[in-house]
Amino acid sequence: MRIQYGFVGMFLAIAPSAYALEVGSPPVLTPLQQQAQAAHLSAQFLTRFSYRPVPLDDALSAKIMNRFIKSLDPDRVLFLQADIDKFMGDSAKIDDAINREDLRIPFSIFNVYEQRVVDRINYARNLLKQNFDFSVQEDYPLLRDKDPWPQSEGDSSELWRKRVKSDWLRLKLAGKTDSVIRDTLDKRYENSLERAYKYKSDDVFQSFMDAYTTSIDPHTDYFGATASAEFDISMKLSLVGIGAVLQERDDYTTIRELVPGGPAQLSGKLAVGDRIIGVGQGEDGAVKEVVGTRLDEIVQMIRGAKDSVVRLDILPADAGADGNHRLISLMRDKISLEKQAANKAILSVKDGEATRKIGVITLPAFYEDFEARQKGDKDYRSASRDVAKLLGELTKDNVDGVLIDLRDNGGGSLAEAIDLTGLFVGKGPVVQQRGVDGKVEVESDDLPAPAWTGPVGVLINRGSASASEIFAAAMQDYGRGVIVGEPSFGKGTVQTVVNLDQVAHNSKPKFGELKLTVAQFFRVNGGTTQLRGVTPDISLPGLSDPKSFGEASYDNALPWTQVKPANYAPTGSIVALLPQLQSRHDARVQNDRDFQRFMQDIAELKAQREKRIVSLNETERRNELTAQASRLKSREQINDGVVPGDDDGLQSNERSLSADIAIENARKNAKDVLLNEAASVLADEADLQEDVPKAATHQSGNTNGK
Repeated sequence: MRIQYGFVGMFLAIAPSAYALEVGSPPVLTPLQQQAQAAHLSAQFLTRFSYRPVPLDDALSAKIMNRFIKSLDPDRVLFLQADIDKFMGDSAKIDDAINREDLRIPFSIFNVYEQRVVDRINYARNLLKQNFDFSVQEDYPLLRDKDPWPQSEGDSSELWRKRVKSDWLRLKLAGKTDSVIRDTLDKRYENSLERAYKYKSDDVFQSFMDAYTTSIDPHTDYFGATASAEFDISMKLSLVGIGAVLQERDDYTTIRELVPGGPAQLSGKLAVGDRIIGVGQGEDGAVKEVVGTRLDEIVQMIRGAKDSVVRLDILPADAGADGNHRLISLMRDKISLEKQAANKAILSVKDGEATRKIGVITLPAFYEDFEARQKGDKDYRSASRDVAKLLGELTKDNVDGVLIDLRDNGGGSLAEAIDLTGLFVGKGPVVQQRGVDGKVEVESDDLPAPAWTGPVGVLINRGSASASEIFAAAMQDYGRGVIVGEPSFGKGTVQTVVNLDQVAHNSKPKFGELKLTVAQFFRVNGGTTQLRGVTPDISLPGLSDPKSFGEASYDNALPWTQVKPANYAPTGSIVALLPQLQSRHDARVQNDRDFQRFMQDIAELKAQREKRIVSLNETERRNELTAQASRLKSREQINDGVVPGDDDGLQSNERSLSADIAIENARKNAKDVLLNEAASVLADEADLQEDVPKAATHQSGNTNGK
C-alpha cells in the first residue's frame, strides 16, 4: 500500500454540555490492553520504516514526556513544579514501558491533570463571589509557555485570580453588568469543569500517541478510530449521515446548519436552532437520551449506513426547556461536503479604461476519494477533477486569467498535486521524491496538453503546505505563472498511512492507523520546499506569526537540502515581467486605503503578540479601546454593524445562535484585501503578456526557482 498524503491537521473538539455535576474527584482512567499493543506495534514501525528513524530510547522518552505534559498544560497554569518533578522522574522509563506494553505512566499523569483542572476551576468559580478592584496596576500574562511552573498552591492561586479578573474585565469593557458577568463566567467555568468528567481512555491514549509520534517528526501521526474516520471524510469530502452541522450551545446539542440537499434539509423536519434530546436507531429502536453526552459521541450515533433510519427526539428552537418534544425519523444518505470542495468566482479588475475578468478557483484541500478510485468508480471525487470542470466553465466565461487560491490549504493527496499541475503545464515532471533508501524518483503528469493556457496566478500564505507547495513550486519552476502572497509553510515530506489492524490481521478495528514520514519531496529544479517553503514572486503581508507557525517553528524539522534537477523544459518565464509587476503592485497598494488599513492591522497584531501581557487596569484598557476605536472609526461597517476589532467578551457558544452566525457571516463577507490585490497582479500579468511576443516568454534549460 502506498497512499501518500500532505500536511493534514485533524482537530477533535470535545464541547461541553449539560449534565448533573459530579461530586468529588473525576474518574480514574486506566489504559486498555489494545492501546498498549497499538503503541508497541507503532513503535516497531516508527523505529524501522520512518524516513529518519529515531530509536525508542531514554532520549526519546524524555522528549515524549515533555510533549505530553505540554499538550495537557501548554500555559503552565495547572501543574505545580512538584508535579513536574515527580513526572520527570519517570521520563527515562517510557521507552521500556512501551516495549512492555505498559501505559500506566501517561495515564497516571493524565489523572493528575484531571484533578488539577477540577481544583483550579472550582477555585475560579469561588472567586466569582468577590468583587475585583480594577483601579490597581497589575498585568496578566497572555502566554506562559516559557515561564516557570507555579512553585506552590499560592502561586497557582494568584495566577488564576488574575485569569478570572481578566475574563471579568473583558466582559465589563463590553458593557456587561456584574450579575451578567458573574452568571456568564460561572457557566463558562462549569462547562470546563464538566469536561474533566467526560474524558475517556481513548482521549488519553490519543494525546500520548500524539506526543510520541510528533517527537519523531512534526508530521508523523497516530489516528485512533475517531480520528481515522474524520481523516477519511476529509479526503473523500463525503460521509453518510443526515446532513446537519451540530454544536454544543446552552447545554444542548444544537443544529447550527443544514447541508443543502441532505436528508435533514429536504425533510423539512429540522430547523437551525433545534436541539437534539435523544437518538434512536432504526424504525423501532429505543431512543437514548443524549443530554450530557459528548458531541463526538452523538455525531457517531447519528452517522451510519446509507439508507438506514435514525430517529431524533427534538426540542424545537423556539421551545423552552420544558417545551413539547417531537420525534422525527430520517433516512441516512451520502452527504457531499461542498463547502470543502473547489469552487469558483469571477472578479472584475479595472485595468486602465478596460475591465479584466479574473477567474478565482479556491481550493481548500487536495482531496481524493481513494476508496472509490480503487473500486474503479469512473466518477470518483478529486480536487484536480473538480478544478478541471471549473476551468472549463471559466473558459466559457471568457476570463482573462485564472487565480488559484491555496491559502490555508494544508495539503492532501500528492497525486492530486501532480494532476493539478498538469492542468496548467501539460505532460512533464512535477516533483521528485527521495525515499528511505536514498533513491530519487521523478513523479510526472501525463496529461498530453494543459487544460488552461492563459495567464495564471497562485495565491499562497503561511498555511499553504505540502501538496500546495508542490503545485506552487512547480508552477514557479516552469515559469507558468506568478506566485503571490506569503512564504508558504515549508513542509517537504511525504507520509503514508498504515492500517495497524491489517498488519496485525485483526478482524475488527482495534489498533487504529499510523501516518509516518517515508520520503522527502524536491522541486523539479532540485531544491526543496522543506523548511524554507515557496518564496512568492510578489510578496503580500500576512497575519500569521512565522516564529510559532510553519515548519521552521518545529525543533525536530528536517533541514533544507537539494538534489539534482529533473529533466524539464519551462513552458514560459514570468521572470522578465516581475520588475513591472512589482512596480505596478507597489504603486497600487500605496494608494489603496483598504490595503494600508490591513497593514495597520498587521502592525497592531504584531505589537500585541510581542506584548505578551494584558493590563488589568480598567482605565488603561479603556484608553486602549478608545485608541482602537479612533483608528477604526472611519472604516466601513459590515452587515449588522459589527466592526473589525469589536469584542463582546463572549465565547461562541455563549452568544445567541443568530448573533454568532451573524458574526461568522460578517467575517466571511468582509472585503478580502489580499485576494483583490492578487487578482490585480494577475490582471497586470495578462496585460503585460499581451505586449510580449510569445517567443520572448520561453527559455531553455532549468531554472533556479525560489
